Amino acid sequence: MERKKTAGRRKIPLVKIKNDANRYSTFSKRCSGLYKKASELVRENDVDLGIVLTSPTDKTYAFVHPTSNAVIDRFMNLKTDFDDQIIAENSRNKVNQLNDRLNELDEREEIAKEKLLALNEMNKTREKNRWESIDQLNANEIIKFQTWLDVGEFMLKHQLPEASSSSQSPPEDANI
Repeated sequence: MERKKTAGRRKIPLVKIKNDANRYSTFSKRCSGLYKKASELVRENDVDLGIVLTSPTDKTYAFVHPTSNAVIDRFMNLKTDFDDQIIAENSRNKVNQLNDRLNELDEREEIAKEKLLALNEMNKTREKNRWESIDQLNANEIIKFQTWLDVGEFMLKHQLPEASSSSQSPPEDANI
């Protein structure tokens, strides 16, 4: 029986992180994780929620839904007045609308990524087919192709200077 090559999920002891940079980094990651979980709770369960954090550098971070007054009043079991209820309901509705819009944009992004991948695949096969067809030319077809390219180059070299000089000065018979 083979042993696992990785440690997998294991319990990490909760002790203060000594290295400042590691502690700040861990705080930042955990803070964003808490915000994500809080927004999921609000979105899925339609709850009032408030989180206040103080970082190791003494910066304060807060996540409050719908408003800080509504959350504090709910926590203190105070009756909220009608204005606070309207503000809280409007805030909930706005958050729900923004979440719906975000979900719609995420779906559009996925569709656009799929289309981009399909177009890239089509371009790869188109390039491949173009060069394969050139590789299959015989000697006479190669000579014709080379002549066609030379004529095109000759025409470009002689017509470009004429076009640029004619665009700079009007023809002599323009006043007639």
